Parts: sequence; C-alpha cells; structure tokens
Amino acid sequence: MTYNFFGKCILKRSFLPKYIPVFLLKVYRHLKALLFKYKSVLRFVALFLGSYLVLSLLYGLYLKIAEGSEYPPDIITHLVARQSSSVINSLGYVASVVPGSSEPTMQLYVENKFLARIIEGCNAVSIIILFTAFVIAFAERFKKTFLFILAGAVLIYAVNILRIVILAVALYEYPQHKELLHGVVFPGLIYGMVFVLWMMWIRMLKLKTLSDEKQG
Repeated sequence: MTYNFFGKCILKRSFLPKYIPVFLLKVYRHLKALLFKYKSVLRFVALFLGSYLVLSLLYGLYLKIAEGSEYPPDIITHLVARQSSSVINSLGYVASVVPGSSEPTMQLYVENKFLARIIEGCNAVSIIILFTAFVIAFAERFKKTFLFILAGAVLIYAVNILRIVILAVALYEYPQHKELLHGVVFPGLIYGMVFVLWMMWIRMLKLKTLSDEKQG
C-alpha cells in the first residue's frame, strides 16, 4: 500500500489478486447456504416450471398435428362440445353443435338459438396441465401421485363439461346476465375445483408427514 502526493491511499496491482479468491470463496459459501436453506422452494419451482413447460410443449404439438383434422378444431374440443350438447339435451332442451364456418370452433345452439362458441381454450386441457404440474411439484410415491393426477384430471374434465352446460342453459334463460356468467361464474367453477384439489393434495402430504413423525 502506498500514498500519492495528496495523501490518498493507492492499492498496488499485485495486492488485488490475493483477495479475489477469498471473495469468490465467500460468495460460493453464501450461495451454497442459500441453496440449502431454500432447497425445498427451489425444488418446487424447478419441478413445477419443468413439468408445466414439457406438458405445454406436448399439448402444443398435439394442436399442431390436429390442424385440419375431420374433428374441428381438435378431437378433445370436439368431444367436449358433443358431450356438452348431449347433457343439455338430457335436461329437456334441444341442443346442437356445428363446426364454425370461418374459424376453428364449435358453435353451440340451444332451441335453434346461437349461444356460444366452444374453442380450444374451453376443453380444460390447459387447466389440467396446470393442475398436474402443481401435483408433480409436490410429488410423492409414483403410484399415489399418478392416481391423484388421473382422478383429478377426470374430475376437472367432468366439471368443465358441467360448467359449459350451466353456462349454456343460464345464457338461454337469463341472457341479461351474460357478462357475469361468462366473466365470473364460468371461470370460477373450474378454477375453484382446481384449488380444492390442490388443497386436498397438500393436506394428504401433511397428514402423511405427521404420521411418519409419530412413527419415528
């Protein structure tokens, strides 16, 4: 260490490199401690984002392959539209669905009155992917996780058809409440179901953890 004419301290160049390895070591230890401290959080984020990305890419590939198929807009959405129409018919209404002439949709009619367009976003697959990614992020044993995902996906699919039926009948009977039904009730039913399933999964894991602690 030397001083200049004005008395200010000047570090020699040979002095700095000695402290760089020490600084890097401290940074490494600090990062290692943070990773260990938040290991469970980082694991959740990695599993959630990773599984969500993979499933979304697979679904995007499916939609690409489904373009121009004989079941517009894609086989899953087509099936959802047909099943929704059948349930509405079972309630005493006359319902039908026909492919859109100028866009990839299924148009829903009740008593010959056009009510809604059933598009790809109405088939609940994206919601099932979101549900699945969350469950995988808290994955337990493979069999238990797989069965819960399977049961949850079937339930979400069924509730999705039910919400389309409820929306269609409600729009037919109460068209003045269109904004409330489509903007609040329609998404609220399916996302409420997903939230309940997530809470069930977390509760199951907590109960297992408590049971293991008692046995230990």
